[in-house]
Amino acid sequence: MWVSSEAVVSAAPDLETPDPIAAVRRFNRFYTQTIGVLDKGYLGTDYTVAEGRVLYEIARADGTTAKAVGEIVGLDAGYLSRIVARLERDGVVARERSASDGRSAVLRLTPQGAEVFGPFDRRAAAVVEGLLAPLSAAERPRLVDAMRTVESLLGAREAAETPITLRPHRQGDMGWVIARNAEVYGTEYGWGPSIEWKTARICADFLERFDPTCERCWIAERDGERLGCVFLVRDEQPQVARLRLLLLTPQARGAGLGRRLAEACVAFAREAGYREVVLWTHPVLTAARKIYAAAGFVLEETWTHDDFGHPEVSETWRLRL
Repeated sequence: MWVSSEAVVSAAPDLETPDPIAAVRRFNRFYTQTIGVLDKGYLGTDYTVAEGRVLYEIARADGTTAKAVGEIVGLDAGYLSRIVARLERDGVVARERSASDGRSAVLRLTPQGAEVFGPFDRRAAAVVEGLLAPLSAAERPRLVDAMRTVESLLGAREAAETPITLRPHRQGDMGWVIARNAEVYGTEYGWGPSIEWKTARICADFLERFDPTCERCWIAERDGERLGCVFLVRDEQPQVARLRLLLLTPQARGAGLGRRLAEACVAFAREAGYREVVLWTHPVLTAARKIYAAAGFVLEETWTHDDFGHPEVSETWRLRL
């Protein structure tokens, strides 16, 4: 029986660029040209990118203050005031006195503004569809993951303020578990195609035999984005549970999430009446082994296998409850 451990392990060596500043600037030039930021009129309109963004925020909120828009888009107050004034002159935005605070004004689209914004919004979606059109079904998730990585790294402070929640599995989660295990272990450790079908078999067995009274899957999630997972299932031995497929995405590491997932397994195992919890891991997964040791698991057995394309030392760890 095969069981994965966790990819909270030391991250694979970064591919260093000789000059990261130059690399970021090069990407900025490429992206701004790709999405038409430098065009005289954004998306074929008379508005600039900044004006279009302000218009979008006002339309989306259906009643917001200039201050709230400024906090979202990060524009200088004077510049924002000039943009709003232009939108008012064009008749697409109007000010209303706030019903809750007579001292402030609320910005809304006018009927004319709704007529302007509708095609504008559809054109923006069409531009993105055009960018994605040449990409294959496999390439599109890679692009989305890369964008999320950029957001998580450059916006780490904001992201850290949003809590990570643990929830039960739901429809569609197993496909993500299978794909992420294959991607993480294949990329970072060179494990071959067998990691994918072994993970798929574990997930299929879990869904087919799932008993909610003594088995559980947790999905770690933040703002709708999956960041990790772990399973606790019945083992072949009586009164023994098995911890399986503990995994974190690279952007979720270092925040204590692996410990939370392991602790959730142990707490549920106690509640379900198990006497022991076992797991299978590998010495190369150094961070995962630290988590298991901290949770009270003890190394019991080692052996070597070549299931992933090259010899790997494996370990059985056990926790007596």
